[in-house]
Amino acid sequence: MNEYHISFAYNLVGWGTDEKAITNVLAHRNATQWQQIMTVYNDIYHEDLVKRLEFELSGDFEKAVYCWLLDPADRQAVLAHVAIKKSEPNYHVIVEIACVLSPEEFLALRRAYHLRYKRSLEEDGVATTSGDISKSWLLWALVSSFRYDGIEINARLADKEAEILHNAIKDNALNHEEAIRILTTRSKLELIATFNSYRDD
Repeated sequence: MNEYHISFAYNLVGWGTDEKAITNVLAHRNATQWQQIMTVYNDIYHEDLVKRLEFELSGDFEKAVYCWLLDPADRQAVLAHVAIKKSEPNYHVIVEIACVLSPEEFLALRRAYHLRYKRSLEEDGVATTSGDISKSWLLWALVSSFRYDGIEINARLADKEAEILHNAIKDNALNHEEAIRILTTRSKLELIATFNSYRDD
């Protein structure tokens, strides 16, 4: 590692919440240089630079920094960690990530999370929703699942599961085991068919 990157790592210390200083560094470094800087920072201070930034930054600026620094899986892992470790966890972030990413992308996120934080996303998440059992079951079953991602749809199954969901909602049984199974394991296209059947009936 050259002296240039070592000096840069030293300059990161003492940033605090000086967003201008962080922006000035970010704006003039490419992804490869940043990986080198993060490596040197860890070697010198025995601290992960991204974790330090999690402590120092917040809001949209924090998200922008992660978008610049990290590859997609690592970025989503950090954003998920930030969302569930807030004093008031933002579960919308977790739901959006889990629903938008493909099964393979979400698996990569979970691996990145485990590598960075030495715990699973599910483990950290369940701890924050322990006071609401129904929310915990549904949310973390969604996070733990690996959905089928193909285009096949079973119309008869969709009709049957629409009825199961209807009964669960009617009985206010949102922690219903079958309802959770349907919502967290069926493919997106199968769920669309189920919701359409629900609407039609």
